[in-house]
Order: sequence, then structure tokens, then C-alpha cells
Amino acid sequence: MKSNASTPLFSFSGVVCSTFGHQFNVTRKVTNHINEYRCRHCGQEVTDNFSGTLEILTLKNKEINATLASFFEKKTRRRYTAA
Repeated sequence: MKSNASTPLFSFSGVVCSTFGHQFNVTRKVTNHINEYRCRHCGQEVTDNFSGTLEILTLKNKEINATLASFFEKKTRRRYTAA
């Protein structure tokens, strides 16, 4: 039998975000145009998608961002060593 003791039924931070909106801080810079964000109050994680809008950071999006970051890092490293 599962216990609900670990998950609170009421969260003040959830009320703040639903009333006033999220306050996102950049947690990771993937490329020059794509970032990962986390809400300061409720901890929700989102990322930029290809069209520039925010979408929820799922496991699939984390893997995509990790791959994109490695390609971007290799590209910028190659650009600076060739110059």
C-alpha cells in the first residue's frame, strides 16, 4: 500500500505559480539559442524548442539537449582551433 505522506496535497508554491506565473531561471545553456530553465518556486523544468517556445523538459528532451550540446561544443571547439 502506498503512502501519501511523501507527496503533500497542498503546495503554496503551486498556488503562487498558478496565480502569478512561473519565474524561470536558466539552469543550463545548451547552445547560444537553447537553454534549460527551472522555476524558482515550484521546480518545474522547461526548455526552448526549435521554434523558440517553452516546452516541458521530459527525458526525451533532456537526451536531445545533451546530444545537441555535445555537437555544439565540438563545432565551437573545431572553429576556434582552425582559426
